Amino acid sequence: MWIADKWTDYEVLSTDNGEKLERWGNYILQRPDPQVIWQTGRDGEDWKKVNAIYHRSTKGGGEWEFIDLPDVWEIGYGSLKFRLKPFSFKHTGLFPEQAVNWDWFGGLIRKRKEKDPEKPVKVLNLFAYTGGATLAAAAAGAEVVHVDASKGMVQWAKENAAVSGLENAPIRFFVDDCVKLVERELRRGNRYDGIIMDPPSYGRGPKGEIWKIEESLYPFVKQAAKLLSDDPLFFLLNSYTTGLAPSVLTYMIKLEIESKHAGATEASEIGLPVRDSRLVLPCGASGRFTGKI
Repeated sequence: MWIADKWTDYEVLSTDNGEKLERWGNYILQRPDPQVIWQTGRDGEDWKKVNAIYHRSTKGGGEWEFIDLPDVWEIGYGSLKFRLKPFSFKHTGLFPEQAVNWDWFGGLIRKRKEKDPEKPVKVLNLFAYTGGATLAAAAAGAEVVHVDASKGMVQWAKENAAVSGLENAPIRFFVDDCVKLVERELRRGNRYDGIIMDPPSYGRGPKGEIWKIEESLYPFVKQAAKLLSDDPLFFLLNSYTTGLAPSVLTYMIKLEIESKHAGATEASEIGLPVRDSRLVLPCGASGRFTGKI
């Protein structure tokens, strides 16, 4: 398992009976997590210091109960800064487990830039959300195209870039359907040294385009792989869908990328350390292709 264990501003404090207790900077949030099927009790003091709780509804969705939480606050990871705010579907605007992938591809980008400082490293970030991966790639020296179907998420990513001191970094932001953008980039002949893909299980594009991961993912990986340069640096595919095991991600990446480019493929669960149990909370899976530096 790849573990995001380098955070100082974030940690999972405890888990119990379908919920996790997390510290985001100076604030503690209690949120649902379907992976937490164990019951270990809530005797720890941290459970009594909660600043906000997300209550899931039996009818779907849910709502926040705010005890003592600002509308917006910030946390950092290395040189990166992120604006956080609780919004619908229990989210805060950041998936902290992805930091383990930021470190991986950030290191690859830096090594290639050290080898050839004048040659740009071009990265395409699809389903880019609030820009965690975009900022990590830009901070490492890449030119990034950031794509998300939500105008609000793209604006949030721009704000994160600004608070991270990357407002003038070579990042191009697009509010667009990722599938259509890939098709357009192929027609234009554009190519990328790295591609990041963090698809939802289900979603809709800005014009109502429907995305179902079981039906849509493989054809999209196949198309997106055509955008890789002749000497690609990396390809990252994330999955939060429990039915897509790491071996499934490995199969797709080997089939569509490693078979055409020199490099190696690996996949694993990703996770976050839990402070009280000293165990690791699983948070999905990632598949990685690493090309030649």
